[in-house]
Amino acid sequence: MEKKVRNFHILVENNYDALSGAAARIITEQIASKSDSVIGLATGSTPIGAYAKLVNAHKTGTLDFSGITTFNLDEYYPINPDNDQSYAYFMREQLYKYVNINAANTNIPSGTAADPAAECATYEAKIAAFGGIDLQLLGLGLNGHIGFNEPADHFPAITHHVALDASTIAANSRFFANADDVPKHALTMGIGTIFQARHILLLISGAAKAKTAHHVLFGPIMPQVPGSALQLHPNVTVILDEAAATQISIL
Repeated sequence: MEKKVRNFHILVENNYDALSGAAARIITEQIASKSDSVIGLATGSTPIGAYAKLVNAHKTGTLDFSGITTFNLDEYYPINPDNDQSYAYFMREQLYKYVNINAANTNIPSGTAADPAAECATYEAKIAAFGGIDLQLLGLGLNGHIGFNEPADHFPAITHHVALDASTIAANSRFFANADDVPKHALTMGIGTIFQARHILLLISGAAKAKTAHHVLFGPIMPQVPGSALQLHPNVTVILDEAAATQISIL
């Protein structure tokens, strides 16, 4: 099912695998249309299926990563890039090690930066130096966060150092030996940084996110639900699986 609603181009797919396939096709089309695309990437469980399909496309010779540049949304802080829970490690294991991307063209905020504020400013400047992001991939947190922009009293404009919400720490604790091991801070693109992307691709999967999906797409725009800001962006494609779409209607 596919529908244009407000500024959103909404697709509802039967299941997670179909969602992943649709996302991979959009990313593939972006790279095919512009071989030196600047792609914003996300971590978490939702994009894993899409990354697997992109890897398969590369292995079959239909997708060339050699000319693209990537910027990841965020990274835990502090964390070593060799830590198996770092997002640097995640990207290597889920995508980079299997495709012909130039490692020098992959960018992730440094979880070991001595000065996190300076690292954020450098990251923001580097995105701008590349002319901004052509296609930004996003997932959606249970609390409505995009990147690590947590519920707050304002929409953060630029890449920044953030204290993670208790609900985010709890949600991510399943990846760690125990909740105490989850980093309590992160470096993340701001809402304004994300908004500079020319096309945003938002993936939402699972029944647990159905209520949040409804608020993000159709509820009031408020910094307490950071993803709701996407209603103001002129070019957002949203792909949901049926489980995540139970509280929205696009008929």
